[in-house]
Amino acid sequence: LKDQFDNLDKHTQWGIDFLEKYAKFVKERIEIEQNYAKQLRNLVKKYCPKRSPKDEEPRFTSCIAFFNILNELNDYAGQREVVAEEMGHRVYAELMRYSHDLKTERKMHLQEGRKAQQYLDMCWKQMDNSKKKFERECREAEKAQQSYERLDNDTNATKADVEKAKQQLNLRTHMADENKNEYAAQLQNFNGEQHKHYYIVIPQIYKQLQEMDERRTIKLSECYKGFADSERKVIPIISKCLEGMILAAKSVDEHRDSQLVIDCFKSGFEPPGDFPFEDYSQNIYRTISDGTISTPKQEGMRIDTKTTVGKAKGKLWLFGKKPKPQSPPLTPTSLYTSSTPNGSQYPIFSIEPVHYCMSDIKTGKPRIPSFRSLKRGYFCLQGPALEDFSHLPPEQRRKKLQQRIDELNRELQKETDQKDALIKMKDVYEKNPQMGDPSSLQPKLTETMSNMDRLRMEIHKNEAWLSEVEGKVAARSDRRHSSDINHLVTQGRESPEGSYTDDANQEVRGPPQQHAHPSEFDDEFEDDDPLPAIGHCKAIYPFDGHNEGTLAMKEGEILYIIEEDKGDGWTRARRHNGEEGYVPTSYIDVTLEKNSKGA
Repeated sequence: LKDQFDNLDKHTQWGIDFLEKYAKFVKERIEIEQNYAKQLRNLVKKYCPKRSPKDEEPRFTSCIAFFNILNELNDYAGQREVVAEEMGHRVYAELMRYSHDLKTERKMHLQEGRKAQQYLDMCWKQMDNSKKKFERECREAEKAQQSYERLDNDTNATKADVEKAKQQLNLRTHMADENKNEYAAQLQNFNGEQHKHYYIVIPQIYKQLQEMDERRTIKLSECYKGFADSERKVIPIISKCLEGMILAAKSVDEHRDSQLVIDCFKSGFEPPGDFPFEDYSQNIYRTISDGTISTPKQEGMRIDTKTTVGKAKGKLWLFGKKPKPQSPPLTPTSLYTSSTPNGSQYPIFSIEPVHYCMSDIKTGKPRIPSFRSLKRGYFCLQGPALEDFSHLPPEQRRKKLQQRIDELNRELQKETDQKDALIKMKDVYEKNPQMGDPSSLQPKLTETMSNMDRLRMEIHKNEAWLSEVEGKVAARSDRRHSSDINHLVTQGRESPEGSYTDDANQEVRGPPQQHAHPSEFDDEFEDDDPLPAIGHCKAIYPFDGHNEGTLAMKEGEILYIIEEDKGDGWTRARRHNGEEGYVPTSYIDVTLEKNSKGA
């Protein structure tokens, strides 16, 4: 029985150890949940966009979906924190409290069992001592009886010795009887205590230990359930988070994203025009004709090709000078015959082939209309962003101006509402002077009216800029439409010599008059005639003009305007010494002459 008590002691200790082991498991699970939630939040924070309220980054549906997924993931991390908190309060804290109570109760029951066992051992020792004493007295009484009988049968023994032996026998017999009674009492007492110990005290202690162990088992079962309930409670919310991620994935619209890209990068610039056809075969025809047929008149009018080419290259403009109307192409009608007095005929090569060839040499380097657009972004970065957004492309400038107008309208509406509120408050103060002084509202009302006037002026100014931009965009669209029509009309017409012409009437053109050749020749090669000035400008900012085709200027310098800005942010200007070039429109203050506006 004592061994069974020790086994119960070991079992209850194992139960408490197992309870604490499960509590440690729950604690580590809580730490895992907390770390998981923390890492998820750090991940969301790392990939969340860091944008200011004024950021105008295009809101692509794919980006919006990703941001929504991050928000749902952040909510999911919050649910993991809820799981950890629920496990901490409902499971771990309860386990630690119950473990402490269980240890106290087990200690008490074991102490009671040990006390009962010690009391039983004490009773057994008392009974054993009385038994041993009774046994010793019985042996002494037997010795005394044997001594008395020996002396009584001995004839030589005196009567006194016999009486003394008899008295000793009686004494030992009396003491043996007393020890016998004491032993019987101790034995009876021990048997009673032993029966009580094994049938009442120990079973009661064992029952208490059993109930304690069963309560421990029940508590573990409840903690197991609470552990699962902590996870199950957040499953609906987690399911909503996952559904939100699925909805975010379904909201991605590739067509809308493409349209956002188009709207974001749409500049409004006109696409580059077609490259003109360069007929290098005309030089071959001229060489053959000059080598076989020649006249003194034509020799006198021959032009040095190298000199002409060098001159033409020196006058070519990087951004494309407005080309003059091209002369008609070389056709078979350009060759006609003349009769000699003897009746023989020889062909006369008119001045028009030379005229065309030299024109071809001059225009040998085609204009690149789009190069100005490519250079625009580089030069715009050199200057500050202006109030009218003239440093931006037309389409982007229109969008910026429209956004500013909308913002100004909202501010004006706020000021209007504030003015109405002040007027109503002033009326209330005038009717009820005890509520306040009406004159105290006059400064605020005056300030509000001033703000409204300022906003109206800003709106009017921006609307004027917007109208200017929209007019340029519309004019550019009209020019593009007309150029497309002209391209369709002239496409496919080719002269017999392989050159093209933009005028259908030139295809049936006859030989030109001889007296017109010198003037046409001079007009074609006279490119030094300066364009008329249509206004003047003042440089607001300095411009280095390192690139070819640009004109350097200093701050405050006055220049002539010879070509307006066509919507690409560049204006053609000329110095007093005749040097020409393009300057950024946003760097100058332009003043156009009214009588030269349409030149």
